[in-house]
Amino acid sequence: MIGFLEGILLRRDDEQEQITLLVGRIGYEVRLPNIVWRELGVSRMSADDENVFRLYIYQHQTERSPKPLLIGFTNAIQREFFERFISVPNIGPTAAAKALTLPVRTIARSIEERDIGTLTKLSGIGRSKAEAIIAALNGKMAKFALMQDAEEPASVTPETLTPDELRTQVIEVLCSQLGYRKSEAVLMVDESLRENPAIDTPEELFDEVYRRKHR
Repeated sequence: MIGFLEGILLRRDDEQEQITLLVGRIGYEVRLPNIVWRELGVSRMSADDENVFRLYIYQHQTERSPKPLLIGFTNAIQREFFERFISVPNIGPTAAAKALTLPVRTIARSIEERDIGTLTKLSGIGRSKAEAIIAALNGKMAKFALMQDAEEPASVTPETLTPDELRTQVIEVLCSQLGYRKSEAVLMVDESLRENPAIDTPEELFDEVYRRKHR
């Protein structure tokens, strides 16, 4: 599986929002979601510019669709969000890539807040699909919804953590990757743990912090 590519722009296809990335002597066709296309400024580039792209890749390939589909993201958190997004029934990788027309944190917050109106602004997402997205992902998007200006929070380990390890890890992510001040992060985490001492995973703690912050 291809997880990351670094190369220069060989060709762009504005209609398909797809680029051909030259890596060594091999050209990879990579689909870029709208948010990535805009972030990288691809529409203003030409193949003559020799811009170096570094992309985290989601690769989709099945028996029914044997041709690999590569979808590129500027960082790992976007790809992680995408992988959760396509877990929604009837939203495949192509439709999901097309739908990402708003920042990840905006979409995540809309899911957490059950904001159907904002979700229906996504390309190809009507009310029924917005409801399906909320039903599948509500309560699972707090990590992404807490993003401030940063785009790539550090990963948190899934193994069992001690209470001190859990507290320290989430505070570190809030400060170093999500843009919160240390004092603010400590206060949010400690209040969340006091209110719900049964929390034992980073995802649950992110979710509690988010709920308290948006009451």
